[in-house]
Amino acid sequence: MKKNIDSGLLITRIAIAFPMSVYGISKVIHGVGFIEDMMSIHGLPPFFAYGVFAGEIIAPVMLIIGFRARLAGLIFAANCFTATLLAQTANIFKLNDFGGWALELLVIYMLVSLSFFFTGAGKYAVSTQNTWD
Repeated sequence: MKKNIDSGLLITRIAIAFPMSVYGISKVIHGVGFIEDMMSIHGLPPFFAYGVFAGEIIAPVMLIIGFRARLAGLIFAANCFTATLLAQTANIFKLNDFGGWALELLVIYMLVSLSFFFTGAGKYAVSTQNTWD
């Protein structure tokens, strides 16, 4: 069977970006008040909470269409890392009800999105011709 790395990259882009965009849509509908509260608790300006839209809506859309996927992957990974620091530090050494790591999904999102920083979007993308594609 012939390898098709570009198809694999497309499927992976969709597989992580679409579910993350659902989180972003939820924040559009319900607001980011709880994130503003977390920012305040950690001594950060509450308006930083609006950065979640870059990581949960803009970057996923960029990944899905393959526009500047390297930059989008970096933003997406930073969003996941920030979520871990702000809201999930208590779960770093915890297991879920099924025996898996409590942070498993968030870390998978973070690492796969970071991989796009190194690989780019592949052939099936809107933009593939500059250094941040």
